[in-house]
Amino acid sequence: MNYLFNTLLSLSLATLVYSRNLCHPQDFGKGSIVCVCNTSYCDDLDPLQKTPSGVITLFETSRNGDRFKQTNLKFGDHHSEHPTKSQTITIDKNKKVQKIVGFGGSFTDATGYMISQLPQSLQEHVIRDYFSANGLEYNLNRLPIGGADFSLRAYSYDDNQNGDFDLKHWTLTDEDKKYKIPYMKLAKQVSPHQQKFFGSPWSAPAWMKTNNQINHGGYLKGNPGEQYYKTFAKYFIKFLDAYKAEGLPMWGITIENEPSAGNQPNYGFNSMGFTKELQRDFLKKDLGPALDAAGYQVGADKLNVLIFDDQRDVIHEWAQTIFPDKDAAKYTTGTAFHWYANRNENLGNLEKAHNVDPSKFILNTEASNGADPNKGVDLGNWNNLENDARDIITDLNHWVAGWVQWNMALNPKGGPNWANLAADAPIIVDPSKQTYYKQPSYYGLGHFTKFILPDSVRIDAQQSLTWDQLHTTVFQRPDGGLVVVVLNTSDELVEFNIRDGSQLLSHVIRPHSIQSYLYY
Repeated sequence: MNYLFNTLLSLSLATLVYSRNLCHPQDFGKGSIVCVCNTSYCDDLDPLQKTPSGVITLFETSRNGDRFKQTNLKFGDHHSEHPTKSQTITIDKNKKVQKIVGFGGSFTDATGYMISQLPQSLQEHVIRDYFSANGLEYNLNRLPIGGADFSLRAYSYDDNQNGDFDLKHWTLTDEDKKYKIPYMKLAKQVSPHQQKFFGSPWSAPAWMKTNNQINHGGYLKGNPGEQYYKTFAKYFIKFLDAYKAEGLPMWGITIENEPSAGNQPNYGFNSMGFTKELQRDFLKKDLGPALDAAGYQVGADKLNVLIFDDQRDVIHEWAQTIFPDKDAAKYTTGTAFHWYANRNENLGNLEKAHNVDPSKFILNTEASNGADPNKGVDLGNWNNLENDARDIITDLNHWVAGWVQWNMALNPKGGPNWANLAADAPIIVDPSKQTYYKQPSYYGLGHFTKFILPDSVRIDAQQSLTWDQLHTTVFQRPDGGLVVVVLNTSDELVEFNIRDGSQLLSHVIRPHSIQSYLYY
């Protein structure tokens, strides 16, 4: 009987072979490799396979050049190497924490424009790389309502129409029709998951603002309950209706991107201010009633409305102001925040925000590594992978239910950006060569997005070692699979042990590597 079992197990493992196109590497001397995609060749990722009980599939990406390297293991395996540190995590499947909403990126104008500069076959491949079962399986995606800094120009949906309180001149732009809607529709077509899109305004039209500019902060004129705030509520309805008419109904909205900008004239790009009190009152006096009247009922399985959408250092203060007000809280389902001010000293603010109302989820809605506008993007930058992965693990372990990256595709200069800013992206497009490059961060994100599917639940796991260079998180997928993600940002070879009940796996994680373990 044991011989038969072992034979069947070997046959099952033998079916788990590489069918994927492997990375075509290029080293630009920036820390690690990129994978090159052109009209003749591009790598991809295999769909994940459900394995027999006791079998563990390991996927590994490393600074040394591994990209989703696959290894088949089983409980009871022991390594034969000589690590300098050891970490054991003990999984308790009876202790379940928050449920995952999703992971994804942002359909910015810059992203769509750069994709559009490629041949049609490569345009489609970029979308498959992000959304298909042979890619990262993104499922939660943000888009600016109107323009943002990563646009080719500054604009809103109702410019130069002073006093248009009925928004008769409101209209989608060429940017929506060329750079957002076509790629969003293609993402829906190729994805194995339901796509959740949510919109965020960077600014109201300039004529509605106190500074009469689309940038440099400023607030809506007047007060909540008055004409300009009610017109801004209509602005959301127009957006929701327009995208619904395109076959792209919104999963959600955030009320304003980085509302702390109101008193900051150094915001050189699209921006507008709200205080936490203004946002509370806008919700209950203007936006909420307008959504109701337009048939957009707020709820987790209907339209999700997220407050805040700014930095973690004050996230709890907004939750403490808005959620206790029942008239405002009924029109919101969660809190959004960005990663740019994330520090160890404000990590506890996530739990404070969660504790105000545990029924409201928390999402990271924007994260982006910067680039030097003069030098451009570092092709092969490994540190950005570690920045992303460390932040994701930390967030997930502190009540965050999803994580959204910023631009999905940019040019080698880190743009286009009308405000002359620059950033990195997981995919860098070089139209002159009809080529795009997958940064290390592309694969790092995949260690989460491809494994921790919507409705996965975080599982409590105790660590034997507290060490700020080894980061772990554990999730149970809707299909019953267990996912363990571990990031090693150190120069050391580390023994990594997974204990699940009476089962134990002993393996290693190499320096500057990220691993995802999947088993059933």
